[in-house]
Amino acid sequence: MKKIVILGAGESGSGAAVLAKVKGFEVFVSDMAEINPKYKKLLDEHQIEWEEKQHTEEKILRADEIIKSPGIPDTTPIVKKIIKQGTRIISEIEFAGRYTSSKMICITGSNGKTTTTSLIYHIFRDAGYDVGLAGNIGRSLALQVALEPHEYYVIELSSFQLDNMYDFRANIAILLNITPDHLDRYDNKFENYADSKMRIIQNQTPDDSFIYWNDDPVIQKELRKFNVKAVCYPFSELKEHGSIGYIEQGMYTIEQPTPFNIEQESLSLTGKHNIYNSLAAGIASNISGIRKENIRKSLSDFPGVEHRLEKVCKVAGVQYINDSKATNVDACWYALESMRTPTILIIGGKDKGNDYEPIKPLVKEKCTALVYLGADNRKLHENFDSLGLPVRDTHSMKECVDACYELARPGDTVLLSPCCASFDLFKNMEDRGEQFKQLVKAL
Repeated sequence: MKKIVILGAGESGSGAAVLAKVKGFEVFVSDMAEINPKYKKLLDEHQIEWEEKQHTEEKILRADEIIKSPGIPDTTPIVKKIIKQGTRIISEIEFAGRYTSSKMICITGSNGKTTTTSLIYHIFRDAGYDVGLAGNIGRSLALQVALEPHEYYVIELSSFQLDNMYDFRANIAILLNITPDHLDRYDNKFENYADSKMRIIQNQTPDDSFIYWNDDPVIQKELRKFNVKAVCYPFSELKEHGSIGYIEQGMYTIEQPTPFNIEQESLSLTGKHNIYNSLAAGIASNISGIRKENIRKSLSDFPGVEHRLEKVCKVAGVQYINDSKATNVDACWYALESMRTPTILIIGGKDKGNDYEPIKPLVKEKCTALVYLGADNRKLHENFDSLGLPVRDTHSMKECVDACYELARPGDTVLLSPCCASFDLFKNMEDRGEQFKQLVKAL
C-alpha cells in the first residue's frame, strides 16, 4: 500500500487526507500548529492518523508522496529534508485532479481572483449547473471529489498552489493580472513569481480555453515564452486589436464564442478593476454554454465578496469600507482609484517586500490622512511621512478605528486597504476585516 503523508491539516490538507483514505492509501497527517477541532473530527471520522504541534520525521520521511499545504514554504526544515531525499511533493489540487474528469475552471492573478471565482460560481449555480467552489475559497477540492462530486469546479488558485501542480489540467484557465506579490516566497525575484502564475496554462490542449487580460505587460512578456495550445480569449477595458471582450460606448461586450452584451450600468460590480473581473467571468460562462439571459441576470445581481471593498456602514456622515483582502500594493491601488470622496487610508501589516511607489500619487491625490496599522510601522513612516499628510501610528484595530474616528469629517471615507499580509497582529485577513467591522459598528 502506498503511503501518503499530508503536511498541514487545514481545509486543503484534511480534504486531501480523506480522498487519499477513500482511494485506499495509508495516510498520515502532520501539522506543526494546533489542528482546528472540525478537522480533527473529520480525520477521526475517516480513521486517519494525525499529529499536531510537531513533525515526526521518521513517519514523514517514509512517505511515497507528500501533499503539502500551500501555506508551508519550502524553506521549513522538514520540507528541506523531503526535497533533499527526493520525495515528490504535490498540492491538494494536483492530487484531487487525478480522481475526477469534471470540467475545471481555474482562476489566478495577483488581484481580483476571489471576486472573479465567486462571480463565475454565482453564474453557474444560478444557471442550474452542478458546480463546486474550491481552491483558495470554498471547500477542499479533494474532499468534494471524495464525498460529493460535481460536474464542474470553479477553482481559485494561488501561486503557492500552482507551484506544486504538475499534471493537473485546467479546461478553462483565467489569468487576470501579474503584479508583485509574495516576493518573500520567490527569492525576491518577480520573474519567479510570474513564472509560477503561468503554470495555470500547463497541460492545456486545443480543446481548452485561456482567458487573460490583454493589457497586462507582464502577461504579454510571459506569453512570448510559451506555445499556448488552448483557444485564447483576451479581454481589455476598451475595444482594441485582438481583444474579444471589452467596454464600448457604455456596453459590456463579448464577441466570442457567442456574441453577447449588457449595459455597463447594469453590472452589479463597480470600479475599473471590476470591469476585468466581470469580463473574465462572462467569457468563461459564455464558453461553458450558459445562456445569455442567465449571464445577464447574474452579472447584474451578484452581491460581491466579503472583505473586498465592502461597505460596512456610515457613522457621523463618514463611510467606512473594509478592503482587508487588499494584501498587496496593486490591490490598494485599485481601491484608491475607485474612491470618489476624501479618504483616510488604513495601511500596514506584515510587509512582503512591498514597493509603495506606485500608490504614492494616488495617496497624495485622494487621501486626507494615513493611519498605520502594524506591529512595526517603520517602513510606512519612511515611505509616506514625506507626503505631509496627518499620520497616526497604531498597533491594534481598536487604536486604529479610534484614530480614524478622530481624523474623519462628514463626507469622508475611511478605507481599510492595508497593502500587507495580516499575520503580525491578526490570525488572517478575515480576522482583520471582522475586527474592523465590529469596532466600526460599535462606534
